[in-house]
Amino acid sequence: MVLSVSVGVTDIPLSEIIKSFTHFQNNNDHLIVQTTRVPRTVIAVAVGASLAVAGAIMQVLTRNPLASPATLGVNQGASLFIVLSIAVFSVTAMMPLMIAGFAGAALSIFLVYILGSVGRDGMTPLKLTLAGAAIMALFSSLTQGLLTMNEKSLEELLFWLTGSVEGRSLSLAMPVFPFLAAGHLLALGLARVMNVLMMGDDVARGLGIKIGIVKLLGVIVIAFLAGGSVAIAGPVVFVGLVVPHFVRTLVGNDHRWLLPYSMVYGAVLLLVADICGRLIMQQQPIPAGVMTTLIGTPFFIYLARRKGRIQG
Repeated sequence: MVLSVSVGVTDIPLSEIIKSFTHFQNNNDHLIVQTTRVPRTVIAVAVGASLAVAGAIMQVLTRNPLASPATLGVNQGASLFIVLSIAVFSVTAMMPLMIAGFAGAALSIFLVYILGSVGRDGMTPLKLTLAGAAIMALFSSLTQGLLTMNEKSLEELLFWLTGSVEGRSLSLAMPVFPFLAAGHLLALGLARVMNVLMMGDDVARGLGIKIGIVKLLGVIVIAFLAGGSVAIAGPVVFVGLVVPHFVRTLVGNDHRWLLPYSMVYGAVLLLVADICGRLIMQQQPIPAGVMTTLIGTPFFIYLARRKGRIQG
């Protein structure tokens, strides 16, 4: 976080960063720290942590190691509803956009779960992956269609759709933070139950756990965390896929440890992606969503090939 506040087009020493909090002056360095770097860093931490936890919860609920808000269409559903609100209804306030993001995320989860559960053999990881790909393609196409029909909104929304924490102010993001905090607290409260769900629904029912209520709470967590993140930063991809798998190599499958560590490493991943995007092209920084794609795509291919070999 200190590095994120320090580096960019203008490198600011640590002493000046501290002075901007203790003895603020109306100079260039202090203004950059307070109005640009600090909000950008705080939002990157909140979004990265939220997407990582949402991905970890999704992988348990769906029993699909490839599940994440990006790969199962949750980000695209939230994006579609937000673009619809902006392009068609001219909504600009953060609270309505946040509600739209939540609604789109919840609808995506519901559709993928229904499509992935039809058939004799019920829900399987392969069917969920295919359902997620179908929903992702559908919602992405609808989003692109809305943008082409509203050329005035295209330029404003295009940068947001790549996923970025640049240019976001804390005042706009503040209404979303309570929902992100509620999502994290609820996720931590479900950690012990998530461990039981990993053993299968029959085992969980035998232990007296109400599967329907737990899955509903899990959907609420994903809607809060993924929908809120998209409302702030756009559809940042692969954080929810990469981080939980990386954390499992460190702490195992116990969600009492997995979820808190995912928060930390999700925040770290998005911060690193944002910092790298600034350093590679300082005059025109690369959006953090593009950098996470460059990091996550090779990992996704590796994971898909590994799981395919195991199942074969």
